[in-house]
Amino acid sequence: MIIETKIDHLVNKVDFAKYQARVNEINEMINNRTGEGNDFLGWLDWPINYDKEELAKIKKDAEYIRANYDILVVCGIGGSYLGARAAIEAIKGTFRSNTPEIIYLGQSLDPTYIQESIEYLQDKKFAVNVISKSGTTTETSVSFRLLRELLEKRDGVEAARKAIFATTDKAKGALYTLSKQEGYEMFVIPDDIGGRYSVQTAVGLLPIAVAGIDPEEILKGSAQARLDTMDPSLEKNEAYKYAVIRHALYEEYKKSAEFFITYVPSFVQLGEWWKQLFGESEGKDGKGLLPDSATFTTDLHSLGQFIQQGSHCFFETTLHLTHHRHWIKVPHDEENLDNLNFLEGMGLGSIQDKAFEGTLEAHTKDGRNDNVVIELERMNPFNLGYLFYWFEKACAMSAYLNGVNPFNQPGVEIYKRNMFHLLGKPGY
Repeated sequence: MIIETKIDHLVNKVDFAKYQARVNEINEMINNRTGEGNDFLGWLDWPINYDKEELAKIKKDAEYIRANYDILVVCGIGGSYLGARAAIEAIKGTFRSNTPEIIYLGQSLDPTYIQESIEYLQDKKFAVNVISKSGTTTETSVSFRLLRELLEKRDGVEAARKAIFATTDKAKGALYTLSKQEGYEMFVIPDDIGGRYSVQTAVGLLPIAVAGIDPEEILKGSAQARLDTMDPSLEKNEAYKYAVIRHALYEEYKKSAEFFITYVPSFVQLGEWWKQLFGESEGKDGKGLLPDSATFTTDLHSLGQFIQQGSHCFFETTLHLTHHRHWIKVPHDEENLDNLNFLEGMGLGSIQDKAFEGTLEAHTKDGRNDNVVIELERMNPFNLGYLFYWFEKACAMSAYLNGVNPFNQPGVEIYKRNMFHLLGKPGY
């Protein structure tokens, strides 16, 4: 079992048998594609049905970018960049020494951030992966205009064309039209896969491959998760078990928020991806848990007081790795002014594990807060692909249990409409 959902630290008890019949119904609805939003269930079988030719092109172009450019700019917002960023940082770490460097634009309208990014790129050899299904998303389109202008003025139009890679709709939209006109290398965003479920497609896999991570391993992990989450039995399906826990704590015990907890700083963006997945999928019709995230032990020294003794409006879900990639020992200090020589020779991984255990005990026994532990042995491309799919499947089940469509985001469209009206866009 690659992932185990552990319930030893739940304060409130969940009657899984009570939910099994409903889970069976929803599982059948998902597999038969009969529920709301069923036209966006392409991710369900994607790990085994993906376009093999496109994957080969992704790997080929990734090698081209790695060989010819010092920086890849991933230009996208929301699901168009969060999954890739989460994967790259989770696998490669915070301080990557290998080239190319990967930076992110198109996810903000802040003029300072954008100007500083353009100045940084001014004398760098960089490629752009612009990701947008429509090609009209304001944040991404504005940044892409600036990047394209910089490349064309500095290097010439022909060189710019070779440096721009577009991930967009297969047959329509502004970015598709421009890419056809200019001859940009193109990758497809499938019609039946929404942005927050798209990390295993070209949306995520091209930047992931450029970072030196094997995209096939991501897909293999997702394929295994697909197999492991087919059986609706809550005794066997760990993803559905997690979904039921979330629903029960929300519905029966009136929890209003969920903290996604890790102990690894390079997993911060994984938390951001998780927040979009669950927030956009469940936050509608006046329903849904507020998804938030924290990194321990860091945030124990800022949010810890509230978590321990504040309002009990939330529960915690901790992604716990049982294997540490590195082993650093605490050295001896002759003066021992910090009184830490009792830790001499002990690995930091062991110390962190004790911090994890101590935190669980403090937050459940003393703080009386529910804690769910999602246990994963180690972080590698296969396991990350597994984790991505596992959360996607859990999210679909959880949203349907709440009685909402997991795959639309009507509120985002309202924000866009209001912004266009205020900016004076024709037709708004």
